[in-house]
Amino acid sequence: MAGQTRRIVITYFQSLSAAGFAATAISFGPGRIGFGLFVPEFRSAFSMSTPAIGLVSSLGFLGFLVGLVIAQAMLTRRGPATPVLSGLLAAMLGMGIVALASDVFLLAIGVFFSASSAGFAWTPFNDAVHRKIREVDRPAALSEISTGTSVGVAMAGLAALAMVLNGLSWRVCWAFFAIAATAALIANWAALRGVEKNPEANLERRWQDVLQIGALPLFSIAFVYGTTSAIYISFAADHMLSRGGVPGVPAAAAPALIFIFYGVFGLAGLFTGHVKDAIRLLWLLRLVMLAGALSVALVAALPGSWTGLVLSAGLQGLHVMMTSAILAFWSERLFPSKPSFSFTAALFATAVGSIAGPALAAVAADAFGAGAMFIATATLPAATALLLRDRHAREHPLRVAAF
Repeated sequence: MAGQTRRIVITYFQSLSAAGFAATAISFGPGRIGFGLFVPEFRSAFSMSTPAIGLVSSLGFLGFLVGLVIAQAMLTRRGPATPVLSGLLAAMLGMGIVALASDVFLLAIGVFFSASSAGFAWTPFNDAVHRKIREVDRPAALSEISTGTSVGVAMAGLAALAMVLNGLSWRVCWAFFAIAATAALIANWAALRGVEKNPEANLERRWQDVLQIGALPLFSIAFVYGTTSAIYISFAADHMLSRGGVPGVPAAAAPALIFIFYGVFGLAGLFTGHVKDAIRLLWLLRLVMLAGALSVALVAALPGSWTGLVLSAGLQGLHVMMTSAILAFWSERLFPSKPSFSFTAALFATAVGSIAGPALAAVAADAFGAGAMFIATATLPAATALLLRDRHAREHPLRVAAF
């Protein structure tokens, strides 16, 4: 019996890790950053203004927020398979709509569904891993799942680079993304169909449980991170391309290169826990916020150089992946009895920032210029880093109590 149990544990470790990797690669790769990666092509194909780009980008992040809320309800009532498969289905349909879009309206619908997949697909794996994999193996499984984000971003960048170098249409890339989403959907159906819902799941008073003054630093960091990263994803590639790209390669390759380096450097997120143990949470928070600030500032300061592109994209990848990891373990530390829901609440704050950021940034860029907009954006995480104090970085569990 012990041997049989051991084989089942190994099977869940392998299947859930692989399925989660595929889901996050699709949903947080082309699903979440795809619009920003192809903004130059969309601007040309649909004659989009900067405010229109900001509006469509914000609509995509609204899809992310809607996905988060629906996924939590599905997870409680049906288990992890339903939200994950729904998210991958949304990715498949959304990417297909983008590939076939004939106007901005259809493009916006496709972007909304594509980006919503990121809201559906991540947090349910926290629940599945927590219940189906031994405690000693959970960090490794969650690390493999989160790695899908960086790899998915880098692969989307490589697809865009292949498009530029081979003279392919952007529609071919999005059709490829839709096919990849279909494959991930099938793989996740096979891996998750045997994972039942949590019998202890309960929706009662959950929002009241996590909305506490003691959790305000967590939600503030999540909001700043969401705002900064969404503005970068939406406008950095288009701005660097408009400044002529980088020497030695076609100018049109700049957006692809940005997201390739973004994804590769984002793998540093795997070491977030080790860095936190070495320097403490307070200094880790300060460093990731400063990385985000410098990344955005470099878009304005060095838009036409390899140094600016690599440092900006690399620091943004580090900022995004390490902050995501911080939100995951910090929310669990504050609310150990509600690991999935507290993480969803943190990501909800991220989504609110992601919706507001691109829309406001587009108005600012139209009025004052893109360079001024990027500098202004950089002040948000920079100010956050300067204002952080020891009392903001506490990790002890909070009592379940409302505001």
